Formats: sequence, C-alpha cells, structure tokens
Amino acid sequence: MPNSEDFDIDSLKKSWQEQVISDGYNQDEIEVMLNKKSRNYVKYILWISIAEFIVFGLINFISIFSSDFHTDFTNILNKLQIRNQPDVQFSLDKIYNSMRILSLFITGIFVVVFYLNYKKINVESNLRKFIIHIIKFKKTVNLFIFSNVLLLVLFIGSSISLLTITIRRQNIHVDNPTFLSLLIAVSLSLLISIVLILLYYKLAYGIILKRLSKNLNQLEKIDSKKEN
Repeated sequence: MPNSEDFDIDSLKKSWQEQVISDGYNQDEIEVMLNKKSRNYVKYILWISIAEFIVFGLINFISIFSSDFHTDFTNILNKLQIRNQPDVQFSLDKIYNSMRILSLFITGIFVVVFYLNYKKINVESNLRKFIIHIIKFKKTVNLFIFSNVLLLVLFIGSSISLLTITIRRQNIHVDNPTFLSLLIAVSLSLLISIVLILLYYKLAYGIILKRLSKNLNQLEKIDSKKEN
C-alpha cells in the first residue's frame, strides 16, 4: 500500500490536466471526409437531374401520341370572343409544345454540365481548387432552377401576347370584368406554378445543397487556417 506521505493529490491533478487527449480525426482526415461527402452530394444532384430528364422525356414522348395531354384553351377563347379559334388554338399549341421541347433541351444541357462539373471535382486536388469547383457547381444548380422559372414566365407571357395581338387584329372589345378576371386567373396560375416549381426544387435539390453549403463552410475554415 502506498505511503500517504508520498501521495500528492495536487501533483496527480496537474499530471492529469497536462495529458494530451487526441481527437478522433486530425484536420487532414476531416478534410478528406468533407471532400468525399461533397463529391457524393454533387453525384446525387447529377442523378436527380438525369431522372428528371428521363421522366420529362417520357411524358413529352407519350403526349405526342395521346390526346389526353392536349392543351385546351377553348374556354379562354370563348370568353374573349375570339374568332378563327382553331388557328389561334394551333398557335397556342405551338407555343406550348415549343416550351416543352425547350424545357427538355435545357434540362439535357444542364445534365451534361452537371456531369462535366462532377468529373472536374477531384477529391485528391488541393483544397482551394476543390472549393472553387464546389462554388461553381452550386451556382450552376441555382441557374438551372432560375431557368425553369424563367421558362414558365416566358410561356405565360408569350400566350398573353398572342391573345392580345389577336384581340387587336380582330377589333374585339373586351369589357373590363372579363379582362380583369382573365388577368387574375393568369396571375394566380403563374404564381401557383412558380411556388410549385420552387417547392419541387427545394425538396429535390435544396436539402442536398444545404448540406453541400455546410461542408463548403467547413472546408473554407480549414483553408483559412492553413493560410494563417
């Protein structure tokens, strides 16, 4: 049994406090893990965009051979008292189909861009270069979301412009309540559509982008520590 005179509680506490407790991971290991996680998040976004392209492509392909997908503007044309409705309907259909093809084309372009960005993001590259690639990728995703909202606005705007030009050419007098109701209906449809698009992209891309941003912030902190 140790002699009580030799037992120094203060020395024992000091020795215990001076012990170095090693972290579970060092900074380099944390950096590697964050890099791999970030690259996986980019891969998930790539997969989602590919799935989106396939689904939209199938819908557009089926719509060509199905009358159920045919857009009907008859009620709007009747309210506006527009003549030669088949011709106007045909023009509106052309705008609608053009926008669908353009939407598919834009999605296809971004799928390719996402893939090229994914290939550029190299886990083994230096931290500064990796951060730059991640920031560029985030900007590309935001541009993709913005382009889809803009495409919807262009479709609504083109349709309204066509109807306005047709009304003027046919010298049709539209009373204020009818025009106002049409304006409110279009505005509400546009607003609801934009909200649904943003909600979809928030669910599909937002969660992943949020995690990617968190990783990016941690990587930037590591990079700033290396510079100091």
